Amino acid sequence: MKRMATIFLAVLVAAAALAGCAGAGPKPLEKVRVCEVTHSVFYAPQYAAIQLGFFQEEGIEIELSNGQGADKVMAAVLSDSMDIGFAGPEAAIYVYNEGKEDYPKVFAQLTQRDGSFLVARQPDPDFSWQKLAGKHILPGRKGGVPYMALEYVIRQNGLDPAKDLLMDNSIQFALMTGAFTGGTGDYVTIFEPTASMLEAEGKGYIVASVGEAAGEIPYTAYFAKKSYLEKNKDLVERFTRAIYRGQQWVAEHTAEEVAKAIAPAFPDTGEELLTVVVQRYKDIDAWNSDPVMSQESFDLLQEVMTQAGELSQRAPHGDVVDNSFAEKVMG
Repeated sequence: MKRMATIFLAVLVAAAALAGCAGAGPKPLEKVRVCEVTHSVFYAPQYAAIQLGFFQEEGIEIELSNGQGADKVMAAVLSDSMDIGFAGPEAAIYVYNEGKEDYPKVFAQLTQRDGSFLVARQPDPDFSWQKLAGKHILPGRKGGVPYMALEYVIRQNGLDPAKDLLMDNSIQFALMTGAFTGGTGDYVTIFEPTASMLEAEGKGYIVASVGEAAGEIPYTAYFAKKSYLEKNKDLVERFTRAIYRGQQWVAEHTAEEVAKAIAPAFPDTGEELLTVVVQRYKDIDAWNSDPVMSQESFDLLQEVMTQAGELSQRAPHGDVVDNSFAEKVMG
């Protein structure tokens, strides 16, 4: 009788333990709302991190939306309709200089060059930047990094963007490709895969890489309001770790492997074209190997902004950039 009671008690304990395990289940993922400036293969490390499950392994579910412009991304972050913005870090500098108390800080850098390509109406294997003299260019929004990087390249090649050619910023970023194919402008700057798709359709031809000509500039980065970073330190660290893993994975794999991994993020683009695009970005060393934004690159960005006439007061690197998350995940 005593033995039977002992066995019965053991069964009860085991059943309770199993019930507890079944009730607990997997820990739910934390949702992070991310607003990206545009949807482009230029951000391959981010899509690799999503598609390969790096965010999921960090307990994060990404809710991704397209802001279609850095100004709109920043507005979404400031209004708390988005948690994290992904756009040019110039947006954070502008807001800092406005004197806002709870301004956004950059915590991870993804790209280190301009990701746009100059597209012409006809093939031009002998293209030189001097050929832009007297031409009508669709460069994007004035004050944005794509616009300023193009201006920087034009100046480096002996032309004055304000006098020697027409920089037409009257067309919204999201509408530039349609305007160009509709007959507006002699040249347009376009991100991938759209640029290569136009070329495949015979509607435009890539003649130069703005990023290759401009050199290393902290081009696209993640930022969030100071209050969000303070309240969600562990979450932001895990987010940054997933991005870092994506950067490393893309650096260590071939264009074909990267294209296959990110293909679900670009359902309207074939893997063969994606491979061409990824290789094009690899060739210009578009992606950061880690999420740190250095003082030197930040200073260069502000020099480009100053030359463009968009910055009257420089912001301190330590105020606008918080590398603590990046350095921790790398360590």
